[in-house]
Amino acid sequence: MTPGTAAEPEPLHRRLGCTDLKSVSEVRRVLRELLGQWDGPETADVAQLLASELVTNALVHTGHGAVVTATVASATLRVEVRDFMAGLPLPDPAHRRRDPLDVNGRGLALVQSLADSWGVRTQSAGKVVWFELRERPVRGVSDRPS
Repeated sequence: MTPGTAAEPEPLHRRLGCTDLKSVSEVRRVLRELLGQWDGPETADVAQLLASELVTNALVHTGHGAVVTATVASATLRVEVRDFMAGLPLPDPAHRRRDPLDVNGRGLALVQSLADSWGVRTQSAGKVVWFELRERPVRGVSDRPS
């Protein structure tokens, strides 16, 4: 580590029970703590939203629990949610045609539109859905729009 640079935060790693939807708020809290001063509140808010979506999907749609891992390295936050059920999730291509008041079916569409990158990889038992957010350059006073 270069003198004067901040240490990268300790990774988040949590195993969640299959019906433990209360753990979604715990994951958001721990992720907020992990990010601390990393890249400002907007990125932390997006990270918490996307992590909540992936964790909720894993707990609601698989019934087998999940493992959440979040790391910050080289100015990139990576969040992975592993579940233990086969089958690949796909964003709903019709999400734009949904009733705007419908509360279901937007999770992966949010991940797809807000993450810098995301994907799915299969495991011997289940899959890992992940996303990455990159640290944004700090805007100076002269960079702000008028």
